[in-house]
Formats: sequence, structure tokens, C-alpha cells
Amino acid sequence: MPPFEQIRAGISAFVDAGVLAPGDRLPSVRALAADLGVAPNTVVRAYRELESAGAVRTARGKGTVVADRPRGALTADDDGTARTLEAAVHSALAAGWDRERVQRVVEAALVSPPAPVGRKDTPWPSTSPSGPSFCSG
Repeated sequence: MPPFEQIRAGISAFVDAGVLAPGDRLPSVRALAADLGVAPNTVVRAYRELESAGAVRTARGKGTVVADRPRGALTADDDGTARTLEAAVHSALAAGWDRERVQRVVEAALVSPPAPVGRKDTPWPSTSPSGPSFCSG
């Protein structure tokens, strides 16, 4: 999965899980790119896709914030989320997983929502040497 898609999907997941709430400010493009070790244009693309889906809004000089939308509404109709899920399933199948194993993992994920991750002073997820939990590489 391309890095911009991982970033987009991760932010959407954090919003849906309540880790990021409407009005919360996302890191600047430069700061997030530096934290993740990606080019700034990668973060710009992720933010643009989130903005076009109505998940965030960007105001010049004010940064990018989570849009005022009901929780759960950000990815319900988002084709990008469907593509992300399909890519993950195809990746698992290509790695040799059988259909039953994929189904078990997906069903387990459905009954155990992601736990909020982040620093105490901000809802934005903290990073580790391996990167934030929504970016695998």
C-alpha cells in the first residue's frame, strides 16, 4: 500500500476511533513528513484526499483540522477505505494466508476497535522508531 494511502487510512481510523475529534489540528505537512520519514508531497497527497472526502479542512495559515462531521461518517462512503481494505486482503492472500484466516482476522478486528494511542497532551499519535501505528513503512 502506498505511504500516502497508509497515512490517509490511519488518520481516518483515528477519527473513527475517537482519537482525533472534530476541530483537532493535524500536524503540519513538514512535521508529519519528518516524523514519518517521507517526502512532504506524500503527506500533502494524503491531506488532499482526506479533504476531498470531507474528513478534514485546511485553512491557509491555520493548518489542517478534523472536519465537523459525525463520528463514523468519515469512512462510511469513502472509496479509499474500501481500496485500503481490499489491498490488505490481497496482501494477506499473496502472503499465503487462506480465506478462513483472513476472515478470522477481519472478524476479530471488528469486535475489538483500535485503542486510542497518543501523548497525554495531544490526541495526535506519538511516534516510535518504527513509525506511528498507522504507517507500516
